[in-house]
Amino acid sequence: MTGLLAGFAIALLIALGLVAARGARKTRALSERLERAALELQRLQMAFSRFAPDHVIERIIADGSEGIGEKKEVTVLFADLVGFTALSESVEPVLLVRILNGYFERMSAAITEHHGYISTFIGDGILALFGAMAPNPWQGNDAAEAALAMREALAAYNEELAAEGLPSLSIGIGLHRGTGVAGVVGSAELKQFAFIGRTVNVAARAQDLTRSFAADIILTDSVRQGLDRRFVLSALPETAVKGVERPLSIFALEGCGG
Repeated sequence: MTGLLAGFAIALLIALGLVAARGARKTRALSERLERAALELQRLQMAFSRFAPDHVIERIIADGSEGIGEKKEVTVLFADLVGFTALSESVEPVLLVRILNGYFERMSAAITEHHGYISTFIGDGILALFGAMAPNPWQGNDAAEAALAMREALAAYNEELAAEGLPSLSIGIGLHRGTGVAGVVGSAELKQFAFIGRTVNVAARAQDLTRSFAADIILTDSVRQGLDRRFVLSALPETAVKGVERPLSIFALEGCGG
């Protein structure tokens, strides 16, 4: 009987040992999975952190929608400094960078305060999106208000530059509303939220026209149709631009009546 009990005890210990071993293996496997998940989460955050809004990052992580595009109606704001090439040739590099950074900081604040998202900086240009992150029926108003805020912010910045004996800056802003594909694009190391389609090109063409018509803010009819009546506009001649089949109906944005 004693031998039987001893055998049973040994068998029980062996069984418990096997269970413990399996548990340890499962624990190690789970730990490895958690570690891999943590590394993947860190990779995603590092890849997106500088080029996508926080809620876009959270959505990608939550539902695994990395790289998936969505068709959206978006208002695009394209801004560019006028005569910046000449300025860059007359100012020391360190000072030029400081001037440009001050400009970007103020323009970025004006855009984000009016619910816009800065997609990218292109040299001294700014590409901003309204309605790309979430449906926004007031995106045209937001974009127009942002453009006017940029005008005001630049005037204040020019006063600061003048106080230092530095040259003032001039800006041209183009606005256009249309459909395109919004999504996160890039490589494994570097990604950004982008809007792809003709709408961006037309906004850039509208910005180019600011030089021809001596107007610092020009918007297309697609934007005008969604604006409140409080915005003051001046009609400009319909103008043919490269890459667009029909001449653009364009307007200069003078101000806002409140």
